[in-house]
Amino acid sequence: MSFEQINILAKQKKPFLFISDFKGEKVEVVLLEELQEADIEFCINEKYDYIQHPHKLQTTPIKFSEYKKKFDAVIEKIKSGETYILNLTQQTPIKTQLSLAEMYEMANAHYKLRYKDEFLCFSPEKFIQISNNTIHTFPMKGTIDASKVNAQEKILTDEKEMAEHIMIVDLLRNDLSIVASNVQVEQFRYLQSIEAGEKKLLQVSSHISGSLHDNWQEELGTLLQTLLPAGSISGAPKKSTVNIIENIEGYNRGFFSGVFGVFDGNSFDSGVMIRFIEKTPQGYIYKSGGGITLDSDARREYKELQDKIYLP
Repeated sequence: MSFEQINILAKQKKPFLFISDFKGEKVEVVLLEELQEADIEFCINEKYDYIQHPHKLQTTPIKFSEYKKKFDAVIEKIKSGETYILNLTQQTPIKTQLSLAEMYEMANAHYKLRYKDEFLCFSPEKFIQISNNTIHTFPMKGTIDASKVNAQEKILTDEKEMAEHIMIVDLLRNDLSIVASNVQVEQFRYLQSIEAGEKKLLQVSSHISGSLHDNWQEELGTLLQTLLPAGSISGAPKKSTVNIIENIEGYNRGFFSGVFGVFDGNSFDSGVMIRFIEKTPQGYIYKSGGGITLDSDARREYKELQDKIYLP
């Protein structure tokens, strides 16, 4: 399925599910009426009731020494001016007795997707929402364990976290300006509480909006192609940063950190595919990471990578 075919379906106001890999190179579109036959499940629910469960994932994290080599390589690229913020992610083998379908049913998240028996995501992060000719994006950048003393104050006054968030907001504001007019930051750096297995995380988000023309549905595919990959999980400047990611991370992200979304015939809603489990011949792997800037601390980023490995 091509982005041009998405334009056609949206123009015809046919409801569909859209799934894209990280770079926007592999795209799948399934009409909502054909989802069950395709063995794909999704749920978008911003006001879900959190249901606690006892299940924990067993993890075998990458060694710190291995992570540090990749972290240091990113820092060198920042110092050379090739990137100024880069989302460094890694794979973590996990063990669970549950199937992807069982984990999908159990997980609490705003955006959930199970793609056949291949992968599962349960994401707290929006990509874009479009309704009434207005496009919204909600970059999420900055995470802290909510149980820490003065956690809210610490995350909001941390200079490194502030700088990282400003960079991503600036990147996404520029991205929206390519496809929309009257782009503005509606709300800057507000906190969201995320249930993360045994612990609770606080994550920092912002809200950016812009105006689209009346027939935006006819160009929905083109719009998505323009905005991918998502800035919050790639970095800036986007093109050179994506090249660095491919050279340093050492694995193929695939659909992880891509986007899935739903067009209902009138409006569009989508999430970034983070909090991601993939089924491989060797077992389950969990893909996670965080943004790296010149002021980042390797130990702290390594811990954040592991904090994001959970079944919510």
